[in-house]
Amino acid sequence: MEQRVPLTPDSPIPFQSNGLSTQATSIGQGAPEVHPGYGVDDERHSLSVSGTQVNSPVDSIHDGKEGHDVEKVDDLIGADIYDPNRPKIHFWAWFTLSMSTGGLALLIYAQPHQFPGLRQIGFVVYVANIIIFACIVAAMTMRFVLHKGTFITSITHSREAFFVPTIFLAIATIITGTQRYAITEESTSLVWLISALFWGYVAGSLFVAIAQYSYVFKTHDLGLHTMMPTWILPIFPIMLSGTIASVIAETQPEMNAIPIIVVGLTCQGLGLSVAFMMYAHMVGRLMSRGKLAIINHTEKLLTNSLLGMPNREHRAGLFMNVGPPAFTALAVIGMANGLPDNLDINMGMVLDMKVIRPIAVVAAIFLWALSLWWFSIATVSVVLSPPQYFHLNWWALAFPNTGFILATISIGNEIQHEGIRWFATGLSICLLLTYLIVLYNLVRAVVIQDIMYPGRDEDVLDGTDT
Repeated sequence: MEQRVPLTPDSPIPFQSNGLSTQATSIGQGAPEVHPGYGVDDERHSLSVSGTQVNSPVDSIHDGKEGHDVEKVDDLIGADIYDPNRPKIHFWAWFTLSMSTGGLALLIYAQPHQFPGLRQIGFVVYVANIIIFACIVAAMTMRFVLHKGTFITSITHSREAFFVPTIFLAIATIITGTQRYAITEESTSLVWLISALFWGYVAGSLFVAIAQYSYVFKTHDLGLHTMMPTWILPIFPIMLSGTIASVIAETQPEMNAIPIIVVGLTCQGLGLSVAFMMYAHMVGRLMSRGKLAIINHTEKLLTNSLLGMPNREHRAGLFMNVGPPAFTALAVIGMANGLPDNLDINMGMVLDMKVIRPIAVVAAIFLWALSLWWFSIATVSVVLSPPQYFHLNWWALAFPNTGFILATISIGNEIQHEGIRWFATGLSICLLLTYLIVLYNLVRAVVIQDIMYPGRDEDVLDGTDT
């Protein structure tokens, strides 16, 4: 094993990025220029020193794994982030598996072209999602019990904390899946239970949206050039309140349905509005280009400027941008259909559902187009530079796109267009294949110890590949 020695301000630092080496005379003395065609994968770099040589993660136990590993230089002295004996840790982002599985169950239920046994398959997926969710919760609980202090660390981490809301997204799929697969019109008690779960979900997700962003605004220093779609995640759960409302309102008594729809529409509007603000920063980052540089940060941390596209290992996360307009399009149609035929607003005015529902469809198509644009941008980005190593953010290939397909199905059903329905069916098949591919790679990554270790999951920062 190579000998690791501390870095000093006088140590020469060779800078490597995708095969390009540049020599910096010392840490903090200027910044080496790097051809813009080459990119540094992460905001922070792990360095191991043997004599005067600095080995990038490309020389690690996984050749070519340029690093989704972010470690302080001090952490490397006497420790190996690739040591297979280091303790395994479960991260919040594992709930992306549950929410993607739950989304698949909903997609199966909503298919415009059903065949015998399809709903039964969907029910099996729905039950599997509940089991997966319970296992992840148990694993997370064990993590926090066995490793004291990791709970606070995880919910305050500058990147991992953004995945905390995924537990609410997973719960949202369970609530909507329960409505689809487990509740009938005769199940009066379950109808009231779903209503109670909805109000509890709204309260919890609203708290997360306010508390987490307030903490981030006060504590973290996140440059706009480091913007990633994960910044949208804290507002995502409250936005899905509208999606839940659109699903459960149709079976609720009128006295419950109207408040649920009004609150759902309010929450959906809040989530989409915040997402639009985030989109401005996301587009700003994507359109920015600049030189990469090594800079000295408290003499312990090496960082580089982040501009342009995310690095190839994290580009799958761009599909998160597909979700907000897609789920809003789905929710708008669903909530319009969930309204009573004669809606009496306290002042005696009756709204004509024949007007509201077409407006909802028009708004849904408007939002669907934005979702399609983000889907196309993300697809092109991933195809041009596909990831080589598994990350849990690969599940962004599934869940947001589930909303996109569900919105497509709803629009096709509303305008009675069979071509759109078959298009949605084709997309559904593609998503099923994508889900299976990501699931296979998840299992494989666990087996080969490529994830579930410190420095290899969502406890590191995203980078760029400009």
